Amino acid sequence: MKTFLGLARGHWFDALILVGLGLGLFGAVVSQSEADGPTGPLWFDLLAVVAIVTPLFFRRRFPFGAPIAVGVAVGLTALVDERLVPKDFIPFVAGCAAVFLVGLLRDRTQAVAGIVLAIGVEALVAYRDPLKNLSAFIATCIVFGLIWTVAFALGRKFEEADDAKRRAARAEREREERARSAVTEERARIARELHDVVGHSVSVMTVQASAVRRLLRPEQEREREALLVVERTGREALAEMRRMVGVLRRPEEGPALAPQPSLEHVGPLVERAREAGLSVELRVEGDRKALPAGVDLTAYRLVQEGLTNALKHARAERAEVVVRYGTGDLEVTVSDDGRGAASGHGGGHGLVGMRERVAVYGGELEAGPQAEGGYRLWAKLPVVQA
Repeated sequence: MKTFLGLARGHWFDALILVGLGLGLFGAVVSQSEADGPTGPLWFDLLAVVAIVTPLFFRRRFPFGAPIAVGVAVGLTALVDERLVPKDFIPFVAGCAAVFLVGLLRDRTQAVAGIVLAIGVEALVAYRDPLKNLSAFIATCIVFGLIWTVAFALGRKFEEADDAKRRAARAEREREERARSAVTEERARIARELHDVVGHSVSVMTVQASAVRRLLRPEQEREREALLVVERTGREALAEMRRMVGVLRRPEEGPALAPQPSLEHVGPLVERAREAGLSVELRVEGDRKALPAGVDLTAYRLVQEGLTNALKHARAERAEVVVRYGTGDLEVTVSDDGRGAASGHGGGHGLVGMRERVAVYGGELEAGPQAEGGYRLWAKLPVVQA
């Protein structure tokens, strides 16, 4: 049943054309015996009805050619049998359908040419008609004109709707492309920052191994060799990391010489936000503990993003920063009383970047408007102690 209804919705017009073809053939046969009916021969009238109606089946493949073929078939029929078209109602209905189809055409030149051809063919039919019914010709032209005008207006509306869909699709593709670009840029930025964090740790390990090696006694040759391997491996790892991050770094960027920020720098960050006109309250809950460098950096970036959003995008007046140290996790919450326009663009510092950072450490991130108003950025980062 569903299949039948689907076919009916998709091909209802074709079904009407088929019914019209049957009625046209029936009318051509019945009207042969009437005094003012078609003059025949019958076989020609039957073929003429088929030639007039069947081009409408091909309207999708030939949107301009199909209705034009209807008009040509009507004109040729009038040259052979003067009374078939005026007498049979189906050629008139087929002509109305053809006029409607040309009115829908996107090409305005073709649409105008179609109505001109329809009026011309109707003039030929009226001229060839032995009854010379001028009122019927005028009435038909008026009907054709009204149908074409409605179809032409609908065609322009359909064209505008299709253009709007194309613009929306193009905007969606551009938005997705910007999002992918933002993710790629932020991942590269995270990689560069993690290089600085890991590079510092590897450097400390290498220096410590070198210091211990120099303190060994002469007879501790095996220990000395092991520490030399540690030093050499550390230096090689640092060199490889520098080369890898050099590929990720932009040409205008130099190597990062300053230490990466951490939660210890949140205080100055809050002070700068206050100097910019934002009233910020900072609360630290739980016992402070040493955090892995990457988690520490990510927490700082979360606070930075939340305050930047409150200042530049949400137009907030007050904000609150809460850092909670749990037993196995760290929670960071930044809330404000602004309109909640989160930033997702600009240098990879938006929510796209924050989600990437939190995902690196298997954390959770929530961002959105609050029920009581304002905007809230919350993240939970697992803390694994070595």
